[in-house]
Amino acid sequence: MADPEDTDKPEVLPKKFVPPQPVQLGGESLLDRILPHIKKIAIATIILAVVISAFFGFKACQRNKQAKGTEKVAAVLDVAQKPVLPPGMPPDPKIPAFASDKEKAEKVLEEMAKQDTEATGPAFRASMLIDAGKLDEAISVYRTCDSGTDIENVLCREGLGIALETKAVGEKDSAARQKLLEESLDAFLRMQPTEDGPRRAYALYHQGRINLLLGKRAEAKTLLEKVKGMSPPKELADLVDRRLAGIGSGGAG
Repeated sequence: MADPEDTDKPEVLPKKFVPPQPVQLGGESLLDRILPHIKKIAIATIILAVVISAFFGFKACQRNKQAKGTEKVAAVLDVAQKPVLPPGMPPDPKIPAFASDKEKAEKVLEEMAKQDTEATGPAFRASMLIDAGKLDEAISVYRTCDSGTDIENVLCREGLGIALETKAVGEKDSAARQKLLEESLDAFLRMQPTEDGPRRAYALYHQGRINLLLGKRAEAKTLLEKVKGMSPPKELADLVDRRLAGIGSGGAG
């Protein structure tokens, strides 16, 4: 029989079991932070991928064009580097060579047209036109590049002077010849005005030659002596010595 005092005590029920809750340190997790912005991140990632693909695609296209351009120039230079046979030497089937400078220039121009390239530069093309006997065409090409200070511009002015001089030598009319020689001299005066610029000595040498052709012997001698005092390359020094010797002996040199 139960103790009467026990019946007055409230019944004690077992406590409900509550599993332990994980404790998150440092606030929100990285995933919690990213989830609200996942759509924006996905769009930005796609845009970045497109930009990167376009960039590398553009670079690949550029490299492809450069490679093709290099191949074209190489084909032209392959023809241009073949030698010209010395006068009187019979051709040798084992050694590819041209019979004359004119033949070589014509073949180079043909290859340039075939490759459809001007990458060798206008000065090179115009020099081939001179060797091919196409003086008027050469003069026109040289005039397209005779302004500026780059070495290409210097070579264009030098080539223009030579082309005009060559045309003058073949001119029968004395007035026309005089005019062409004066134009040639002007090209050489503009060729390299800077005292320490490239090919300055050659510019003065050309001026001396044209002054001789114009009958200005004193001016020619002064210019040639100036070149000699510049300690030019041996090849140019020998040319200057021959011109000065010609002036001393009364010839045109």
